[in-house]
Amino acid sequence: MLNIVLKVYACPNWLCILIHTTLVCSRSGASFPAGGVCNRIEIFKKNFPYKLWCPGSLSRFPSSKHFLRSRPMSQWKRIMALDLSRPDKGPPRWTPVRFGLVITMNNNDRKVIDLDEGWKFMQKGILKLKNILEGLPETQFSSEDYMMLYTTIYNMCTQKPPHDYSQQLYDKYRESFDEYITSTVLPSLREKHDEFMLRELVKRWANHKVMVRWLSRFFHYLDRYFIARRSLPPLNDVGLTRFRELVYEEINGKVRDAVISLIDQEREGEQIDRALLKNVLDIFVEIGMGGMDRYENDFEAAMLKDTAAYYSRKASNWILEDSCPDYMLKAEECLKREKDRVSHYLHSSSEQKLLEKVQHELLYVYASQLLEKEHSGCHALLRDDKVEDLSRMYRLFSKIPRGLDPVAQIFKQHVTDEGTALVKQAEDAASNKKAEKRDVVGLQEQVFVRKVIELHDKYLAYVNDCFMNHSLFHKALKEAFEVFCNKGVSGSSSAELLATFCDNILKKGGSEKLSDEAIEETLEKVVKLLAYISDKDLFGEFYRKKLARRLLFDRSANDDHERSILTKLKQQCGGQFTSKMEGMVTDLTLARENQTLFEEHLNSNANGNPGMDLTVTVLTTGFWPSYKSHDLNLPAEMVKCVEVFKEFYQTKTKHRKLTWIYSLGTCNVNGKFEAKTIELIVTTYQACVLLLFNASDRLSYSEIMAQLNLTDDDVVRLLHSLSCAKYKILNKEPNTKTISPTDVFEFNSKFTDKMRRIKIPLPPVDEKKKVIEDVDKDRRYAIDASIVRIMKSRKVLGHQQLVMECVEQLGRMFKPDFKAIKKRIEDLITRDYLERDKDNPNVFRPDQNGRMGCDVDGKNVKNRSRAAEKLRRTFQVKRRLAKQRVVWTFGENLLSCRL
Repeated sequence: MLNIVLKVYACPNWLCILIHTTLVCSRSGASFPAGGVCNRIEIFKKNFPYKLWCPGSLSRFPSSKHFLRSRPMSQWKRIMALDLSRPDKGPPRWTPVRFGLVITMNNNDRKVIDLDEGWKFMQKGILKLKNILEGLPETQFSSEDYMMLYTTIYNMCTQKPPHDYSQQLYDKYRESFDEYITSTVLPSLREKHDEFMLRELVKRWANHKVMVRWLSRFFHYLDRYFIARRSLPPLNDVGLTRFRELVYEEINGKVRDAVISLIDQEREGEQIDRALLKNVLDIFVEIGMGGMDRYENDFEAAMLKDTAAYYSRKASNWILEDSCPDYMLKAEECLKREKDRVSHYLHSSSEQKLLEKVQHELLYVYASQLLEKEHSGCHALLRDDKVEDLSRMYRLFSKIPRGLDPVAQIFKQHVTDEGTALVKQAEDAASNKKAEKRDVVGLQEQVFVRKVIELHDKYLAYVNDCFMNHSLFHKALKEAFEVFCNKGVSGSSSAELLATFCDNILKKGGSEKLSDEAIEETLEKVVKLLAYISDKDLFGEFYRKKLARRLLFDRSANDDHERSILTKLKQQCGGQFTSKMEGMVTDLTLARENQTLFEEHLNSNANGNPGMDLTVTVLTTGFWPSYKSHDLNLPAEMVKCVEVFKEFYQTKTKHRKLTWIYSLGTCNVNGKFEAKTIELIVTTYQACVLLLFNASDRLSYSEIMAQLNLTDDDVVRLLHSLSCAKYKILNKEPNTKTISPTDVFEFNSKFTDKMRRIKIPLPPVDEKKKVIEDVDKDRRYAIDASIVRIMKSRKVLGHQQLVMECVEQLGRMFKPDFKAIKKRIEDLITRDYLERDKDNPNVFRPDQNGRMGCDVDGKNVKNRSRAAEKLRRTFQVKRRLAKQRVVWTFGENLLSCRL
């Protein structure tokens, strides 16, 4: 045996290196700290190695020259080390370090240590550790004590058989814990209960972990070699397992109940030691040694069950005693406190499970009863505008599965009821309003639209603020508004009401007096309401009619607003929806430019001047609503105006036909009455009637109709406006309020008025019927086109599928009727677009020999090419001969009546 004492003296400049250096035996792997200027290390080792190196902060040297050479120890004078003492001098470099080595060699053989002798020595160290843990007077372990205990275990494990006691020491290690737990730990826990037992448990667990840590150090050699070779549980796991099997298994039930009892006390408002609970619950986690099964099975499951029972009792009382807002306040506070408990002492993995239990007992179980409370439920909160309570309701019920569904359903029903009440209110107001005839939408209907907009603003704010913009409530709001927004009021559809409301906003002198910003905001809201209306095409046609009147009669208050709403409608309904309206606005711009050119033409051509101001508006037929064109017999003064403009227009364009729409024209006529001259603002038809009386004093009904070449309906309207309305320009015999074919009329020369300029309107014509007829016609075409598109794509399709796909395609603009679709299918069959399947009459396919024929063999290709070429040429000709509609206005050089 070789007993070597190695003394190391370090240069003071390199003290920082040596303090953190460990000298390691290259054969045995035993390591020892070198921690001072003069540090004494005793190595009891047979066959001392001839190489040493310094791991840790010095790590391994980069090459063999930096190792101590295999030579006698007396010749070891220096080793290489990193110079880390002067970081300001640049990167560290390898520098030689001198050591003074004093070696004493004792050539005595090492004595064999038997098991009893070695274990007796170890028991002294273990007893010292126990005394320290129990708080008894005892000195702390010195480095020499630690080294002697470690070396004893090391020697007993490295002796030659049969003196290798590794297995026996491993068993003794486990028995040490058993003896300590049985004699000390368990008796101290058994004599305490409840909170005192918990405190003792926390103390004993902390002591046990310290004991495991120190004993593992003493027996560390077992961990490194013996346990690794035998695949046995590590020393640390053995120590913890003994506590689990001997202590935890016996008292975990009592501990669990004590903890749950403290949690319930805290729920009732009592103060508890949260730090104690945190330490106890950490034991459940740590005792699992990396797994959560002990915490979950031995504590969490019972805690969740107790939580459910606790809140079930509370909820059953609160639901009877409290209002819905008070109940929700308590529920929200409970959830907040449970979350707080998780953050203070429960494990984080319990949070979701715990909150779900509380939510189930407080909210899910009593959801219907809570939401439907008579005077404080969801209906009442919506009725009373309890915004804060509604927000709290959303926060709570959004946390339970499908908890928002009943809230959204109640919200939908409430909004539907509110809107339906507005419809009924408007209906009642319209029926109570006394009027002989209602040709236009009245003020009550406009008030109704304004209230609907306000209702939408209110509940849209609820969706955005109270219900956090949730899609479920957007859907509920949409479905609710679709119910009552598609109901008519006093015979007017919602589409007509919205179109009229827009007209009142956009026209001059409308009933809605708003600033520019308010107009933009209101138009935005109207377009949002349009999304809820199924008959968007009907709205489009009504709006187009009213837009035409605003543009043609210069009633539009602001062109920018007109373009703005068209942009909004385009975004909402698509470009096809507004293409004609945009064309109308463009037509008016071009018409103004054309009028400027016409005036320049008249100024440069004095002979062609008709002697009066003439304004002509040229329109594109495809953009504007259809108007009746009559072959009116114009007076000579007007004929000259027509001829002058035709001559001018033909110089600009060719191959275009002008169609004059006299019904839309206006004239300013000077009426020479006995009292004074009055300027009359009338329509072209009215002006033609008045100019007839320049040549005759009296004219009968039949004479007027014959000279003007008008229909009975038009003549009745004209004569009624001039003889029976507010301004009686003509006298009628007999003097009644109705017009008959036997009446005779004469100019009323004694007519007078306070104003020098008056406007004589025509009785309004109810265009609603015609608009609806036009829309129905367009819908037939749309259904036909949709069916053809679907069948070209699908080739073969059943009746039910065809109908459903057609409804889906057309649903964006209108809701087609199933009967109408069936009728159009039959019509397409008769027109050879479709045919029924021979085997199944409910299955359709394109007619192979008809207009949708698509033979793959190419037999009909030539015929189809010829047909396509013919259609192309026809289209080009029609484009060249496109009709232009003309509206005129006579200006300041006035026509004279009764010279």
